[in-house]
Amino acid sequence: MADKLNHPEYVTTGKPKVGGAVFRAPLGTELPTDALSALGAAFKCLGHCSDDGLKNKDAISSGSVKAWGGYTIHHYQDGKSDAFRFKLVEALNVEALKAVYGDENVTGDLATGIHIQSTGQEHEDCAWVVDMIHNGYAKRIVVPCAKVTEVAEIAYQDNAVVGYDTTISASPDENGVYHHEYIAKKA
Repeated sequence: MADKLNHPEYVTTGKPKVGGAVFRAPLGTELPTDALSALGAAFKCLGHCSDDGLKNKDAISSGSVKAWGGYTIHHYQDGKSDAFRFKLVEALNVEALKAVYGDENVTGDLATGIHIQSTGQEHEDCAWVVDMIHNGYAKRIVVPCAKVTEVAEIAYQDNAVVGYDTTISASPDENGVYHHEYIAKKA
């Protein structure tokens, strides 16, 4: 019976796909429906993230109703939110800069020079994908609709890379789904 309780093969870590794990595409781009298929050309890699990795706050808020006398007689869900946080550390990656500042606010490239405008323009909803691997398994998180809702303070220091600590907040799709997760054994 003890061997039925010991399953180290089910334990995993969230290692990023080599070369960058976070991808972004325009809203409406065809989404992957598995962990292994190649992403379409519209998905742009945002480069490496810091070793803080990816954090997902998939939260449900609830309330309760009390009866006369003070005891709880009913619980109900009154909200749902789904947000992802990661720190983009390729501060010269044009695609990462577009994700942080907005597509229209970043022009040029490293060869011709990059121009960034910090404006109050609201970020657009986009499709997002995060690819991870571990122990021969691929895990893919697909967020059909999310926008950048926070960028933390940006530090410029001698002893640290410049990074953009970014939060994206998901909205439900037409089926009420905030995000999908796919896991598959790599070939």
